[in-house]
Amino acid sequence: MLSILIPVYNYNIVRLVNDLHQLAIETFVDFEIRVMEDGSASYLKENSSVANLKFCRYSALTHNIGRSAIRNRLADEAIYEHLLFIDCDAEVNSTHFVEKYLAFCREEVVVVGGTAYDPENNDPEYSLRLKYGRMREACSALKREQNGRYSHFSSFNFLISKSIFNRIRFDESIRGYGHEDTLFGHQIAELNCEMHHIDNSLIHKGLDYNKLFIKKTEESTRNLFLLYKCNNYPFLANQSKLLHTYIQLDQKKLTFIFAWLYDLLKSAMLKNLCGADPSLKVYDLYKLLFLAKISHFH
Repeated sequence: MLSILIPVYNYNIVRLVNDLHQLAIETFVDFEIRVMEDGSASYLKENSSVANLKFCRYSALTHNIGRSAIRNRLADEAIYEHLLFIDCDAEVNSTHFVEKYLAFCREEVVVVGGTAYDPENNDPEYSLRLKYGRMREACSALKREQNGRYSHFSSFNFLISKSIFNRIRFDESIRGYGHEDTLFGHQIAELNCEMHHIDNSLIHKGLDYNKLFIKKTEESTRNLFLLYKCNNYPFLANQSKLLHTYIQLDQKKLTFIFAWLYDLLKSAMLKNLCGADPSLKVYDLYKLLFLAKISHFH
């Protein structure tokens, strides 16, 4: 009935898999858990121990094939019709987590469970990632629906029928970090597939410290720009507020001013973003100015 699929890159997944295995056993349904290392160099010995669990299959790729390709490969190897994708840096925080998804395993459907953050974690080294996650990602199902069910898709924790997945699949042509979720969510909308948002979150544990999160933000912004420039994804202009604002500036020939502002304000913005109480308005401005800056090199 249910294939639980976990792509892994340099992260200890022993507790996550054991927790999921126990919850799945308690439901008395047919299930499997597939764990696949995407060229990991760390925790291989520890993680390989999950192969000893009944109905759990562990494999390790010797080289990294990327965030999209690893998910496609897991789906290809899954034996059941419903696929539950879970990121490796998740933590179970409900004894009903697997059970809640089973209610949807009798139909063609996409279900997004949501993301949560540890309320006890207030480490200033992760202040920006925590604030962004709590303010922008940790939304209730109702709020996600109101904000646009397809645009709020996240691959962190979601269920999908294999029949739907095979009509979409993650785009393996995407290189770098970011926006494979954006494209996948759009394809779900294009197919007019039924999508539900439910309150069935997992805690996001594998946080990036502030400087690394900013670096990944830059990579994601660069990736968004390259996807836009390749002209294969015209919908991005309307789906991304950041890109939409950039295009308006570009049409008014103002991007050079914003690129100049990036150089002028970069130090002050980074000081704020790496501080104990970062501003998400400054974070949004940083992305826009960075986008204007890199656009002059392409």
